[in-house]
Amino acid sequence: MKRIIPSLLCAVLASFSVYAGGFQLNEHGARPLAMGNAFTAVANDASSIYWNGAGLTQLNGTSFLIGTTMITPGSSFEPLGSNIKYETEDQYFFPTHAFIAHKINKDFAAGIGFTSPFGLGTKWDDNWAGRYLALETTLKIFEISPVVAYSITDELSVSAGFVYSWANVTITQKTPKPAVLGGGDAFVSLKGDENSAFGYNFGVMYKPNSDLSIGASFHSQVKYSFDGTATTESVPAVAAALFPHGNLNAEVKTPFNLAAGVAYNVTPDLLLAFDVQVVGWSSYDTLKVNFEDAAVSDIASPRLYDDSFILRLGGDYKATDDLNVLAGIYYDKNPVDKDMISPSLPEGNRLGFSAGLTYKLTSALNIAAAYLYIYTFETEVKNSKQLIGTTPFNGTYNITAQAASISLSYSL
Repeated sequence: MKRIIPSLLCAVLASFSVYAGGFQLNEHGARPLAMGNAFTAVANDASSIYWNGAGLTQLNGTSFLIGTTMITPGSSFEPLGSNIKYETEDQYFFPTHAFIAHKINKDFAAGIGFTSPFGLGTKWDDNWAGRYLALETTLKIFEISPVVAYSITDELSVSAGFVYSWANVTITQKTPKPAVLGGGDAFVSLKGDENSAFGYNFGVMYKPNSDLSIGASFHSQVKYSFDGTATTESVPAVAAALFPHGNLNAEVKTPFNLAAGVAYNVTPDLLLAFDVQVVGWSSYDTLKVNFEDAAVSDIASPRLYDDSFILRLGGDYKATDDLNVLAGIYYDKNPVDKDMISPSLPEGNRLGFSAGLTYKLTSALNIAAAYLYIYTFETEVKNSKQLIGTTPFNGTYNITAQAASISLSYSL
């Protein structure tokens, strides 16, 4: 019966691997969001601390920007050959963004930002068909990043920043108990925290004239070492050692992000921007989980992610002296082979459609609001590597998400 330990642990702890493209958040300001996040070459408010720190040199005085985004993801799964559809429960997430920027002198600017670059989660019904693969998965990652920018010339600026990050994760699922233990299901829970992970970022912006700007930014990988515990409920005490239990640590590495963009004032009132973002998921090659209990085997599981990309197009139209109307669209390529998709995080190629506005309340105070709808192309899995026992978890996933964001900015 001891064979149950490694098989259960592989099934449960592989859930750590789901923090891929679907958990990357780019909602760091309502104005960028309204433009489909095609903001690398724009970066002309305090949120440039995240999007492209070199843009800080465009600001004057001291600028503040704070806001939040309500995100409502939803997923459904229909097993192959069945007309039964399972849906995730409604959930609401509120990643917050806050930035402070200051122009030190003609050439130097600095700022500090707070963001949630990765997060969200999924929650399925306790008795759904995939309960042995996933019930509830939640990830929260937070970052504080100070950034310094310098104007090399009137046209060219660069920036560098440091990242301090912390995170927590919760994963739950069920696992079947053998008949000798009475059958039925046991409930497995994993919880982990990381209190000190570090990274860095760079930015560059070139403005050859008043109408054209070209920008690029780089966000490094961040390596997280989660310390946590595994617990299993609804099992007899004499058999508890056969199920996931005890202290553990798991290493997870988020990918680098490299973005390049161009922005152009087509008319004095219309700005168009285009971005290409490369996400280095191929660096996530192995999931490592170590247990303090020597009786529990450690795990090193290969992860089959590929580098992916996002194409972004956005526009900003000045309707009046106080009101700007914005819109955007983007395509986000799925980094995971469809046979590797897990119900912990259903994946697929995505289209995002956004719109919003900015309004000048006073000469110093502005408000921005945005709405984003994400459509994921239907994904049919016929040869799933996610197994329940020895049976592939084949079926069709449909995924959507909506986000509504608001930001307030104030300048001194």
